[in-house]
Amino acid sequence: MLGQCLCHRGSVTNPSLAISARNLTLTLGTDAAPVEILRGVDLDVNEGEVVALLGPSGSGKSSLMAVLSGLERATSGSLTVAGEDFGTLSEDALAQARRGRIGIVLQAFHLLPTMTAMENVATPMELAGETGILARAKEELTAVGLGHRLEHYPTQLSGGEQQRVAIARAIAPRPGLIFADEPTGNLDVATGHEIIELLFARRAETGATLLVITHDPELAERCDRVITLADGKIASDTATNSERT
Repeated sequence: MLGQCLCHRGSVTNPSLAISARNLTLTLGTDAAPVEILRGVDLDVNEGEVVALLGPSGSGKSSLMAVLSGLERATSGSLTVAGEDFGTLSEDALAQARRGRIGIVLQAFHLLPTMTAMENVATPMELAGETGILARAKEELTAVGLGHRLEHYPTQLSGGEQQRVAIARAIAPRPGLIFADEPTGNLDVATGHEIIELLFARRAETGATLLVITHDPELAERCDRVITLADGKIASDTATNSERT
């Protein structure tokens, strides 16, 4: 499900593509001292596909994910995500395009400290104008094993529990796209493994497209494709023989 329709929808060149990027560049810094982060990225991702993004630190993985998810604007190039031309949208329209349609899970959980777990999960759905949000929030938190922690605040939860809340929050609106940037980077190995299993299981149930940044080759092999970035460019793009759930 891609959420509610928008009034000004961009044209879709291929309805089976969740993401279509052409010659994306991202340059930060100043005019006197520009820093090229992305240097001409071409990428197509099919709906329902699971893609791993690999590469050394500084290769542009997180920046590419930020651009693809609409959190950062590309300096140049074209980008269509879930049928929307991200290059032509205003900041407000970008926020609206993400709302309910794109879920993001980061290393830093970014939970609102003054809200309970259930309120954290319900808030994005409330902003998207959905109904039945408390029941859905409870359902998602129960699905991630936190049905007994609904009224707890982030400071009362362990790191693994906070990440579970973040996953529930990302998936609760039933987004068509999920981005996960090193979602287990701040967790111990055992908890990290549980979080990955959970993320894949919930993704499978909703049929969402998933892009995950990881340094874990075992995790990468579970994905449909492994894309390696180097120096702001795609160095390789390889299909795997995974039999993921």
